[in-house]
Order: sequence, then structure tokens, then C-alpha cells
Amino acid sequence: MSRCSTVSQDLAEPVSGTAATARTWLLLEQPGPWGATALTSSLLDPAVGRALDRATRGTDVRVALIRRPGRQADRDTSAGRRVFVAHGVPGRTWLRTATVTDPARLLGLDFTALGRGDHRGFDNLLGGRAHTGDPLVLVCTNGKRDQCCALLGRPLAAELAGAGTEGVWEVTHLGGHRFSPTLLVLPYGYVYGRVDARTVRRVLRGVRQRRIVLTGCRGSSAWERPGQAAELAVRAATGEDAAEAFGVVRTDGSAPRWEVTVAHIDGRHWRVEVSHGAPGPARPESCGASVLGSPARLEVTAIRELTVAALAG
Repeated sequence: MSRCSTVSQDLAEPVSGTAATARTWLLLEQPGPWGATALTSSLLDPAVGRALDRATRGTDVRVALIRRPGRQADRDTSAGRRVFVAHGVPGRTWLRTATVTDPARLLGLDFTALGRGDHRGFDNLLGGRAHTGDPLVLVCTNGKRDQCCALLGRPLAAELAGAGTEGVWEVTHLGGHRFSPTLLVLPYGYVYGRVDARTVRRVLRGVRQRRIVLTGCRGSSAWERPGQAAELAVRAATGEDAAEAFGVVRTDGSAPRWEVTVAHIDGRHWRVEVSHGAPGPARPESCGASVLGSPARLEVTAIRELTVAALAG
């Protein structure tokens, strides 16, 4: 059977509007093997993993495990593990880091505050500080979750790290295996799929200049999926690439049709119509799935810049 990423690419399935959704990402270093549900099937204490999963539900915080690229020995973590937390809402983005020796300390965080973009509790509890290094590029490599992530993600992470690209980590799960290799770039929280090392390096150059590259972009994880598709469409239509230029300020409607209002920091607004496109043929949505499905495709059908009068109305 063909791999899910091969089938998706053969069907020219669009990547826009397919990113995982999380206003805040919490990333914990965990070397060694990862199981399909890594928070509870890795060398991390499964009780801590279950507690983190419960504590972050409904908070707009998404937890994932990370490790450095390469062969994963059971590295001694007694000296501490890196922790990163990032908030991706435009105008309020930040990326903080800390080191912990006991991952259970993370359970003392106020996850609701983190989801709102307040990092003071993280700083006070864990000694968090601003991450001043290169942007982070987190490549999904969890082969136990989906073989495409291992077959395509691991070589990409290794190539980037081998070329001296700073800030490269492997990550447990970003969703959308069929778009492998898939990756998350922080601090701005944009997710990419079907990219090669050359494109990733271009994406990182853009992030260093506070710009967003649209090639392979699945959307900003700060927005729900109709908002992701709408924002990317306005970027493409206007040529605006400043990282924090746009916000999704309103979404009306529900599946299969939405009207999304996108605002620029200069005061301009657009109304974007987004709808479910025609579904493709049924096929497994991941390599390990036994049930056939047909993922919904989001299509932008209209973009209209709003006048002052329309905004007032």
C-alpha cells in the first residue's frame, strides 16, 4: 500500500488550513524512543505525561516532547532537560526557555495563563528567560505514530543539523502525517509541510527577518483552521510577509462554510469566504489507519477588502 504522504501528494491535496491549533506550545526535552502516544509511551514517567495531558486540556496549550536529531541513546538527563514555551498570537509572540531536572515541576504551571500568553508563572516557577538564539525548527519524526514521519522527517532533521542549522529539534507529533515532512517554526507558530532542507533554510532566514515564507505553509497554529486558510490567502493576495502583520479577528459560520475577518496592523480589514472543497477519494489518512477517510479540504472562494463603512456596519 502506498504511504499516506505519497497518496496525498499524488492527489495534490492542499496544505493550507491544515496546521495543528495551539496558541501556546510547551515543549519538553525527552531523549530516547517514543511510542505512538509519546507523553505516556516514552522514557518520561507516564504518570507525569498523563497529568500534563489532563492539565492542559481546554487551555490553548499543546504539549509535545522534543529531542536532538540523530541516534537516540538513553542519554542521562540528570543535569537537566530543556523546556521551551512559545506563544504565537501576533503582537504578543514570545519564546521562553528553562531547564528542569524533574519534569513533574511543569505540573505547577498555570496552563490557563500560559494559554492566554502570560509567561510570568513560567518564569517564576522554573526560572524561565527569553530564548535569544536562533528560531526553533521542530521536525515531526515519530515513526511509531506514522511511518512517513520517520521516513521523511528524520532525514530532514538530520540534514539540517548536519549542515549546522541551529535550533533544530525532533518533535513527537504535529498532526497531518500525510503532509510529511512536517515541521513547526517558533516563535511565530507557523507549520509547514512537504518541504525540503533548502526551503526550511529559506523559512528560517525569513523568521530571523520577522518574515513569513508561504511555500509549504500550512498555517499559523494560533488560529482555527478556517482562519489559517483565510490569513494565508490574504498574505498571498497582498504580498505582505511581515510575521505579525495580520490577525484573525472574527470567524462567522460553521462547517462547511465560514466568513473570516482578517485585520492588518495598519487598520485594513478583509472578509474571506472559506468552505469545504470537494472531498478526494477515500483512503487512509495516516499509514497506520485501518479505516478509510476523506479529509476535508478548505478552499478560499472569495476575498474582499472592507471599507470603513462596512466595518462600521
